[in-house]
Amino acid sequence: MNIIDKFVEAVNPSAALRRQNDRIKLELIRSFKNSGYDESGASRNKNSMRGWLASSKSPQEDIDRNIPILRQRSRSLYMSAPLAVSAIKTNRTNIVGEGLRLKSTIDAAFLRMTPEAAAEWQRNTEREFELWADSKFCDSTRVNNFYEIQQVACLSWLMNGDACALVEYERPTPAFPYGLRVHLIEADRVSTPHTSGTAVNLYATESTTGNRIFNGVEVTDAGRVVAYHICSTYPNSQLRAAKKWQRVKAFGDKTGTPNVLMIFEAERAEQYRGVPYLAPVIESLKQLTRYGEAEMMAAVINGFFTVFITSEGNTGEMGFTGVLDDEDRVSDDDLNYELGPGMVNVLKPGEKIDIADSKRPSSNFDAFTTALAKYVGAALEIPVELLIKSFNSSYSASRAALLEAWKAFRMKRKWLAADFCQPLYEIFLTEAIANGRIKAPGFFLDPAIKKAYCRAQWNGPAPGMLDPVKEATAAEKRIAIGVSTRQRESIEMTGTDFDANVAQLARENQLMKEAGLVSAAAPPGSAEENREKESEKPDEEEDKDPESDSDTDGAEESEDQ
Repeated sequence: MNIIDKFVEAVNPSAALRRQNDRIKLELIRSFKNSGYDESGASRNKNSMRGWLASSKSPQEDIDRNIPILRQRSRSLYMSAPLAVSAIKTNRTNIVGEGLRLKSTIDAAFLRMTPEAAAEWQRNTEREFELWADSKFCDSTRVNNFYEIQQVACLSWLMNGDACALVEYERPTPAFPYGLRVHLIEADRVSTPHTSGTAVNLYATESTTGNRIFNGVEVTDAGRVVAYHICSTYPNSQLRAAKKWQRVKAFGDKTGTPNVLMIFEAERAEQYRGVPYLAPVIESLKQLTRYGEAEMMAAVINGFFTVFITSEGNTGEMGFTGVLDDEDRVSDDDLNYELGPGMVNVLKPGEKIDIADSKRPSSNFDAFTTALAKYVGAALEIPVELLIKSFNSSYSASRAALLEAWKAFRMKRKWLAADFCQPLYEIFLTEAIANGRIKAPGFFLDPAIKKAYCRAQWNGPAPGMLDPVKEATAAEKRIAIGVSTRQRESIEMTGTDFDANVAQLARENQLMKEAGLVSAAAPPGSAEENREKESEKPDEEEDKDPESDSDTDGAEESEDQ
């Protein structure tokens, strides 16, 4: 500050403040002049951008601080907003469906196994895994089998932002020889320990070990996750239950096996908790739901024929009574007037009813909601056709929309398989090999050998087909030119396994032959049908026309001449 500034500050502080603000603005203009974005997104001079006070902080301040309210509002929308339910359940159905199924794909060449031996090992392992996965004993709560747990985990991930599964063990029994258990808990229980009535920063605090706890996730100074803090009940529950927190290490000290599986989609580096799937469109979905409810109520009111009578006489002497059924009546209070089909209300002297504008519901309701659904679908990576389950476009447009949606579905399926299914399969395989139910030489001696045995695919529901003939023809051509395989096409088109299909077809064809229905067993255009046609053709050498031979000989003689 110069002498003039000091004098102005002493005489007129308001003027001094304006001078200082103007000086700061000039410095900002000079510093941002001629920079790359100073005339677009980083402009501080345009009226449209001047009031935009954007201030992004750390992932913990931007995300963890707001997760609790985002989570509550997301659940509320799931329970009340039709588009929100459609968005979440459409993802659940296409990502998981009936459940992601194991397809063992071991590295037979590295393990020095013959194709036959590798196929036998894979079938036996898949059989053993089904023994565990199909039973509700794989669930610590004894409620769901492994495939149903996947569905709940996917819903929890989308609705709450993340899904947490604890890996637990129980003593095996003769009826169920595996001790591995999965305990799926809701995201709320992974929280920062605190005592009721004490002021504590619930989304970021320091643990007794000196590490930081972000929303229940304990990390070191280097940002490495070391433990999760699990509450014995829901922290915001009103039930009379003691709230105690258990510190669960993220990985076993000796084996490195995960004790906690946290499934979420990371948006930023050093992010430890997930954001609900509906977070970017929560306001839009809520407003759209309110608008839909208002239009629906307007339609209901317009459908009523309600009469209001005003009289200067005693209202008790009127001969009209309401025709509303007793079970539909809301109140018997004389101060309340009800609307209903054929309802007659007698007003007191001096009372008057003004009916609202009857130009409802709006004729633009469908166009407006569809337009807003497009924006919501774009943010959630779901085409509007799939979001509102209305396919009115052409085949090409509908197929393009489905293919675009399936890019997102496949990506989320990959995440779910990598963060949930595959780790549990590796833990299961370790137990099965340790107790001798599966033979895998060298499994515990070399991590590379272990990885070769653990290789697997997780197959889920197929995208479906709008025109089966066109898409089957395209699949046939892809296989013919070598850009795809029968195994991949089986998974993509019908969600089945090619090896299992071949085995089943062989059994079916054998049964058809035994029943004398060979022609029916051979599909049109198949190699078997072609062989049958060749066998039915007469011998061409015997049926050849002699005149045709003479003509041919004559042609050859003329050609020689």
